[in-house]
Amino acid sequence: MKVDSKDLEKKIIQNYQKDEHMMILVFAQWCVNHDLDPHALYVKAYPDQGANPALQQAIDLTVSKEESEDIADQTLLGVLSLFGNDDLAFVVNEEIHNRKKE
Repeated sequence: MKVDSKDLEKKIIQNYQKDEHMMILVFAQWCVNHDLDPHALYVKAYPDQGANPALQQAIDLTVSKEESEDIADQTLLGVLSLFGNDDLAFVVNEEIHNRKKE
């Protein structure tokens, strides 16, 4: 079976987008778990980007912190780093630092 390079490229892009949506959901749920506003943190990291439909979708899929599994700080930072969201990781790291000071 010959794999068409266009089909392979399309599949790779689809997998990346699916994984990216999972990363956004992990971020949004982590925020909910720590009583933080995911939208506010996102805007703080990317003030010039405007509305992010993928973030809103992820926020809509979050559950209450009582229903959620714990998401370790380092897990979130690792996932953000994997997708090159360094500015968001920086903002998240600030929140982690502020939480530990309290």
